[in-house]
Amino acid sequence: MSYADLTFRDKNPIKRWLQEQRLVSAVQLCGQSRSTPDTICDFGSGNGELCKLLAGHYQNTKLICYEPMPSLLSEARENLATLASVEFCDDIRKVTSGTVDVVFCLEVFEHLPPAQTSEALETICDLLKPDGKIVIGVPVEVGIPALYKGIFRMSRRYGGFDASLKNVVSAFLWRPPKTRPTHEIAPGFSYYFEHMGFDFRRFREILGGYFHPLKVSSSPFTALGTALMPEVYFVAENPKKPQQPEAESSV
Repeated sequence: MSYADLTFRDKNPIKRWLQEQRLVSAVQLCGQSRSTPDTICDFGSGNGELCKLLAGHYQNTKLICYEPMPSLLSEARENLATLASVEFCDDIRKVTSGTVDVVFCLEVFEHLPPAQTSEALETICDLLKPDGKIVIGVPVEVGIPALYKGIFRMSRRYGGFDASLKNVVSAFLWRPPKTRPTHEIAPGFSYYFEHMGFDFRRFREILGGYFHPLKVSSSPFTALGTALMPEVYFVAENPKKPQQPEAESSV
């Protein structure tokens, strides 16, 4: 089954809408900037749906569609075949350091074990210009969102790690399971397939060690916050932002 079939073409209309809305929310956060970015990188682009949306908003911006998984990159190439502004990348080391204005990273970090999380954050720091920004979207998998997500998952695959009554109740009580099953999707590369066990509060702490936080927002409705909404966004700034020169003192 393709990535699009699992997300944007899911048979459940609510899930399809939420998947689309999370992209809209992310682009809106980027649009709050006063200047138009020269270069945007979608870090872990999946099937490229975000790049398609970005291309409609930023006609003169270069879009880098980075996806290390060959099958997903193939989906992205097919999905974005008509967009000349998109450059496809399967190795982020091919992108010159310090050349990207905005990095989007949506639905990625909940899948990465600690070592891969640190590596990805360091890589993004290196990609960004000194005044560059990052928009990160991750799921809320604790509290009330964990409950309604858990019920939905149990209706489809009861008994799985993310669809067991014990784990769903634990996550609902803000105590998500600490041990998560990992899978090797490439030699030496571990991956969490399930969102269950991810805690955005802990990730926020980790993110603060790499970037200057600017804004926290939820999706699809910002006013309802992470207590109810299924997705949370972090907008942060490259810590390498140049300092303003001190004014010369008058004599």
